[in-house]
Amino acid sequence: MTTIIQRSVLRKIPNFPGKRQTRCRRFSARAVQDFDVVIVGGGPVGLALASGLGSNKLVRESVKIALVEAGDLSKIRDWALPRHTYSNRVSSITNASRVFLEGIGVWAHVDQSRTSPVREMQVWDGLSDARIVFDAADLPSISHTNPESNEMARLTENLNLQRALLWHLDSMSGLQLLQKVKVESIQREDRESGHGWPLVHLSDGSTLRARLLTPSPKVGADGFNSPVRTFAGVASYGWSYDAQAVVATLNHPPRGAFQGPNHTAYQRFLPTGPIAFLPLSPTVSSLVWSTKPPLAAALCNSDSAVLANMINVAFRLPEVSVRYLHQIILDAHSSGQSISSEDICNEIAFRERSHQIPGYSAYASISSSLSSGVPPSDAMVVPPLVTSIQSGTIASFPLRYNHADSYLGEGAGSRTVLIGDAAHTIHPLAGQGLNLGLGDVECLVRYITQSLANGGDIGSYTALRPYAAERYFTNHKVMSAIDKLHKLYSSTLDPIVWARSVGVEVLNELDSVKAALMMDAGAGSQQRSGWDFLAGGMEGIARGVGTARVMSQGIGEAVNSGIGQLARNLGGRFLG
Repeated sequence: MTTIIQRSVLRKIPNFPGKRQTRCRRFSARAVQDFDVVIVGGGPVGLALASGLGSNKLVRESVKIALVEAGDLSKIRDWALPRHTYSNRVSSITNASRVFLEGIGVWAHVDQSRTSPVREMQVWDGLSDARIVFDAADLPSISHTNPESNEMARLTENLNLQRALLWHLDSMSGLQLLQKVKVESIQREDRESGHGWPLVHLSDGSTLRARLLTPSPKVGADGFNSPVRTFAGVASYGWSYDAQAVVATLNHPPRGAFQGPNHTAYQRFLPTGPIAFLPLSPTVSSLVWSTKPPLAAALCNSDSAVLANMINVAFRLPEVSVRYLHQIILDAHSSGQSISSEDICNEIAFRERSHQIPGYSAYASISSSLSSGVPPSDAMVVPPLVTSIQSGTIASFPLRYNHADSYLGEGAGSRTVLIGDAAHTIHPLAGQGLNLGLGDVECLVRYITQSLANGGDIGSYTALRPYAAERYFTNHKVMSAIDKLHKLYSSTLDPIVWARSVGVEVLNELDSVKAALMMDAGAGSQQRSGWDFLAGGMEGIARGVGTARVMSQGIGEAVNSGIGQLARNLGGRFLG
């Protein structure tokens, strides 16, 4: 299905912001290819959209799809690493997301030996040590006949998932994969009716005409700079966090015979940002440490042995000592020097002695005297001791919050729909970024299929509006809750620390509420939209803290009100 365009492709392209007006190349030298769906970007969400559409018989027989990627996807298709070696970009796939991936046939291509279940999560306050524990065994939807279902999420490398998606696409017909080619410009087709389709001009001189156009940037890319979003003319709101995420792949000993397997995810909220320890195998875990940019730079430029020691410290020592050690790293970095592993170990040992941490405690890292045998009673409250960091896995990237004003282009930008990072970016503290994108894909595939079944135009505003209405507010609730949690735990004010700590300790005793929170975060087989209740409850816990009224007489009432709201909204809804 090709058409030769004699007009418009030689005309001047409308200026993008910040760009000078230029003439496009002679795209008329090649035939213009017509596609029903053009996906720009070969990230996990874009590949999932192509897989989701292609796995549906009605869509596969009715829709012609093209996926455009500037990079070389063959490198991902052939990706392989030695055993016990892992890449540093890892995602938490919720049960809800996994059910979708299983349904479209992708999960069967995922290398299961490179995935790890998360059966427990331990999250605690770095200042007060108030802790909440989520256990998958508390989920009411767990199948007692299938122990493998007893998990909250499954961790895997992004490349493992992308490779599985590509392998799945290789078995599908009706999809044209265009790789190692960039989008140079996008313009509206010139039609007398004024309802022309988008024309996507590629760097190889070809042009694609799309009934429906969507961007899908790779994870970590700035989707809001994509030409598709510029063409759609959709504005956004958001901000950059004063934070950088440090990622790395960590080696550590296996858990002992008297301990559980390495299936627990740990997260400690320090004033500078949360640090997370995510299990990948019995002896390997992944680090995601969100912290201030100067400290992130100092940690990344330190010797890997120093970073390993600082990771151990971040989960174990009181915050005052963690802050002191951070300053040592910052001072060395600012002076252009580097601190040796021996020097930092000496400092850590001194701090452990000053806090009277015994060598047989799991909270000891440098002075640890743990050996094989019966572990200490606190062995499972902190992650295993990091012994080394896999070479080439230390990296850092900025964090931001951004949400598009709309998921649909209108007027001159019509026939475009935003999904994944092009529509929303969030803080990684809850590991929901990719899951939100996969939720977008499941929803969009569902409404495209529905439009086809009804004989509709899949690129029309009428066909796409239900997708935007469903996903926008669902995503907003999750984004709002995560942003509130980040801000709440960034404060060091005593009343706020006290309020959030009491809230967490009370929540930890409410098993039904914790089960509801896990269900709402996608740990159940179906994802439900309860993040708004979490956001409202946490906001209620801290509301008014710091004001004279609360400081003088009402802080307990404020905390109890917030806890009560959260318990009623989540626990009551769950039990009912």
